[in-house]
Parts: sequence; C-alpha cells; structure tokens
Amino acid sequence: MQGPSRQHVIAFVDLDYFFAQVEELERPELADKPLVVCVYSGRTPTSGVVSSANYLARSYGVKAGIPIIRAMKLLPESAVFLPARMQLYQEVSGRVMAILGEYADSIRIESIDEASLDITGRVEGDFSRAHHLVRSMKERLRGSLGLKCSVGVAPNRVVAKLAADTSKPDGLKIVRPEEVDTFLAPLEVGKLPGVGVKLGKMLAETGVKTIGDLANLPIETLIGIAGSKRAIYLKLAAQGRFEERISGRVERRQYSRILTLKRDTSDVDEVMAELEPVIGELWERLLKSGLRARVLGLHIITSQLKTITRQKAIHPSLEDVKKNVRELLTELIAAEPDIVIRRAGVRFSSFLKMSGQSSLTSFTANNH
Repeated sequence: MQGPSRQHVIAFVDLDYFFAQVEELERPELADKPLVVCVYSGRTPTSGVVSSANYLARSYGVKAGIPIIRAMKLLPESAVFLPARMQLYQEVSGRVMAILGEYADSIRIESIDEASLDITGRVEGDFSRAHHLVRSMKERLRGSLGLKCSVGVAPNRVVAKLAADTSKPDGLKIVRPEEVDTFLAPLEVGKLPGVGVKLGKMLAETGVKTIGDLANLPIETLIGIAGSKRAIYLKLAAQGRFEERISGRVERRQYSRILTLKRDTSDVDEVMAELEPVIGELWERLLKSGLRARVLGLHIITSQLKTITRQKAIHPSLEDVKKNVRELLTELIAAEPDIVIRRAGVRFSSFLKMSGQSSLTSFTANNH
C-alpha cells in the first residue's frame, strides 16, 4: 500500500530593488543616497520613467513606473539618477539563477529578479529543513554576489510569493501548511496574484476586502464577477490550495521592444536610425538563447496614439531583418501619407531552436 504523498515545499525568491541594488554594488558610495534607475525616452534629459529605486528613495514616495520628473520633485538634491543598464542586470541575474538552481529540485525563472524553486526533495518535505536551506541560500547570494533577497516558503507558489512580499526587505517568511489559512486571511485582496485594480474594485463592491473574504465568497458570485475559469483559480488561490508544477522556465513566445522616438516623424530614415540598435540588441539575445525567429513584427504608435502593427516571415540574417523593417515602414507610410510616428518597435516570434554548435556558428557568422 502506498503511503501519503509528500507535502510540497516551494520557495519564491525576490531580489530586492534589483536594478538599484546592482548599481549600489557597482558604486558602494551611492548606498546611503536615494538612488533611482531610469528608462529615459531620449526626448528631453528628464523624460522617461522610473524602473527601480532603493528603499531610501522609496521612503520619499518614489516607485517604479512614475515619471522621472515627478521622482526628481519628490527627492532631495542628494538623490542619484542613473540610466538602466539591462545587459549588466541580465548578466548578474544569470549568476543568481545559477546559484538558486543548485538549491532546487527544479526552478522556474519568473523574471529577471524573481524565481520559484521546488525544494521538496532537497528538504524531504520538511519545513524546518527548508528554513535552514533557504537561510544558507540567502547567505550564499550575499557572500558571493553581495545581493539581498526576500524569500517566502510555503506549500505552493502563490502562498510562497505572498510570503516573500510580506518579508521585504531581505527577509525570510515560512508558511507551514497548517498556517496557510491564518496567513492569507487578513491580507488585502489586491495582493493576491491575478487581482488587479479593476477586479479589486468589483470585489470591494460585494464586500470583499481581504483574501479571507474572497475565500468565503460563494463560487457562484465569484463566477458572475470574474468568469468561470478565473473564478476557480481565485477561489483556490484564496484558500491556499492552488497547485502549480514548478518546472523549467517557460519558453518565451516573443522578444520585443518599443521605444519613444526623439521626435515625432514620418521619415523612414529617422525611424530606422533609432530602431537599428534595438534590432541588433534583440537579435543578439536571440543568438545567445539559441533561437531562430521565423516572424518579424513592426509596432507603431502614432502621434494620435493609434496603434498599427505589421508582420512578415523572415530569413535568418540580421541584414535581411533590417531590410524587412525598412520595407514594412516604407509600405506603411506610403499607404498612410498623413501618419506621424511617435513610438516604434519590433517583435520577433515563432521560434525554432537552433540545433548543434555548427549550425549556431554558421548562423552567427552570417550576421557579422
């Protein structure tokens, strides 16, 4: 007779204010100053948005997504504003994920600064052993890379993520199976993954303010608000019973980037001058990932905020891709002579995995 199945033990790792933290490590003299990492649009010296901020900057009300100019008004003159260096952050993230993988049965990379780890086998389903394992992992990250992270450990990913959120900064929160209901019940319903602002308002209208309220809401009422499929997830998640398999990273469906042009224009050469570095950067990322894209997309936002997309099949050559983008732009502007472009971007999708080193080498050689 087979015994009962072992309780899952999932760890959710969240690197604290990651981009700003990396910049602090690069320049330790900035650690005691409000530090803001920005994505500049290039239109003016202060146009763009905040990407990351250290906790000192956050104490003044600065958070990701607000305009840089607003952050400047909130912060003292001692504040430091730096442009985002994505290549550096990606390299550091890669080193982090390699270390995390050593502590896990399986790992799912959620984003550049987050990962879910199934550590069930490593700790034999024992949450006390999980505490020691994760503590060791945090110390390893701090000792070898200088990085702080917040970690939640729980029977499933949703609860583990919420535990990590409540342990910030640089914390560790263990939620044992018997503690799940007590932990979840008082949390604001908006903190549950999948509950955005709009749904949060709809739930509030029915008297649901906490995750505990959501757990007790009749499923029929929830289906009426959120639809059947979403309601089932929300109900299970609020009850701490939503199970996900943590297996390798989900393959990306597309690589894309869009930028705000330095000035509104309908000139193909001007748009291409700004798009070509972006195309090259995305192409390099595809090569490093061992992927070949079969479809190229062009994404345009006009000065009237109208969105236009075009796409076509492509061959594996960077020069051909640039030529294709130019052709799509030219055709678009010819078809709509009054168009004025404010933002432009490209998207690669429909991937094939490159097989064999010889294929990858020849593929790379053809694009220099």
